[in-house]
Amino acid sequence: MFMAETRRFEPALRGQTCLNEPMSRHTSWRVGGPADRAYVPADLEDLCAFLRSLPESEPLLFVGLGSNLLVRDRGLRGTVIFTHAALKRLDLQQRDGAQTIYTEAGVAAPKVARFAAMHGFEGAEFLAGIPGTVGGALAMNAGCYGTETWEVVARVLTVNRRGERHERLPGEFRIGYRSVQATAAGEEFFAAAWLRLRPGDGERSRWLIKELLQRRIDSQPLEQPNAGSVFRNPPGDHAARLIESCGLKGMTVGGAVVSPKHANFIVNAGGARARDIETLIARVQETVLRERGVTLEREVRIVGEGE
Repeated sequence: MFMAETRRFEPALRGQTCLNEPMSRHTSWRVGGPADRAYVPADLEDLCAFLRSLPESEPLLFVGLGSNLLVRDRGLRGTVIFTHAALKRLDLQQRDGAQTIYTEAGVAAPKVARFAAMHGFEGAEFLAGIPGTVGGALAMNAGCYGTETWEVVARVLTVNRRGERHERLPGEFRIGYRSVQATAAGEEFFAAAWLRLRPGDGERSRWLIKELLQRRIDSQPLEQPNAGSVFRNPPGDHAARLIESCGLKGMTVGGAVVSPKHANFIVNAGGARARDIETLIARVQETVLRERGVTLEREVRIVGEGE
């Protein structure tokens, strides 16, 4: 009996592909050389199809709002996937007998904070102070004002390089201060999360969000391109205090400056290159180690090829 060959047909990709895409357009420092290829998926289904189309050996980087990221001046080899405004679904869902907030990885963290308050939930207000997407917040356990991202995560949705989806529980990750490591085998990327929050007073949450945002405006150099906190706080201390105690506020390399407003911020004061910022980061680390005996660990991620 003749058996027809079974073939798997992939749907046509619906996203947008760009070649030699300048990463300076996609990072909050406004620096960085070109990526060989960039892809903006149409949605989660399209992302999975695109991942299946890539060779296993293709270098791959997921980027949301480009905060907490320094791309070197010669750019990136391989493919960058932009999730912001692509993985943007945000709604309420029933999971495990409770109402949760479902948010895809490309949603800006402050938008989730406002959505939670609008629907009468408390506990997500801190997300208003995180200048990135949910995907980035999950990847680094971002936090501020005493709360961290994974404290409100019920479960996450990941995708691997074969475009396969997996639901994971927090117990499947080693979660620490600004650190998240998967215990599952293989490389997976955060695609979405279900957040479990407590019912509360929406008006009070909106007031608290406003208060936190004003605190950011008052204490951080938001008027200049920056990537948020450059260094992790060492145990029992603050990176900003250590840097300021060494007299490093205002220290300059090219167009990169240690912010006079907040010592744990490096700003692009105009015309900075990635090389300037990376050099300034290293000089701050060297000075604090020499004068205070403390090794500052970077919170920002540095990728790509330098000059």
